[in-house]
Amino acid sequence: MRTAPSLLLLLASAACARPAQSGTAAPANPPKAPPDYTTARTGDVHDFDYFAGGWTTAQRRLKARGVGSDEWEEFPATLCMTPYLGGMATVDELYFPTKGWAGLTLRTFDLAKRQWSIYWVSSETGLLGTPVVGGFQGDRGEFYGPDEDAGRPVAVRYRWTRLDADHARWEQAFSYDGGAWETNWTADFTRADPAGVCEAGRPKRL
Repeated sequence: MRTAPSLLLLLASAACARPAQSGTAAPANPPKAPPDYTTARTGDVHDFDYFAGGWTTAQRRLKARGVGSDEWEEFPATLCMTPYLGGMATVDELYFPTKGWAGLTLRTFDLAKRQWSIYWVSSETGLLGTPVVGGFQGDRGEFYGPDEDAGRPVAVRYRWTRLDADHARWEQAFSYDGGAWETNWTADFTRADPAGVCEAGRPKRL
């Protein structure tokens, strides 16, 4: 992990967009995993280079997870991402103006394993959450890991898709029983002028 004071300050003060994470340790009861779940997927240190800068996003989230709900809520957000160590680490902050909170993502690349670990910091706990790991093949990235959702063990899947130079999509899905995945959160990103949406590398508060 980068130990520069500016990065440590971000980690200490950030809030999080993903409420499912339980803390720094893996869940006590590992979840059953679907057949396509894997923590062996690899990638490249430059997988997230394209994501540097400022973005506006359209967020879509299930109102209730793991109960078969099909009711969604939609809300905007702004994201600003900065790479460190030649791209081996990236930090972005995601601000939800209509929600009144924000989130921080830390990604680190293991050169030996050729894998990304993606962490979130929760505003409710202030802890660095259990990571999902993986990488990109072409324009599609997949990342998997164990976690808990309101005390229930879950297998977690992130999917990142580079649509073009100025658009990207992220999806989060949980599996509660080792069977089907339930997609519970999506975000569609459109590149924005950092001068308009970012200030000192963070989303502007308007």
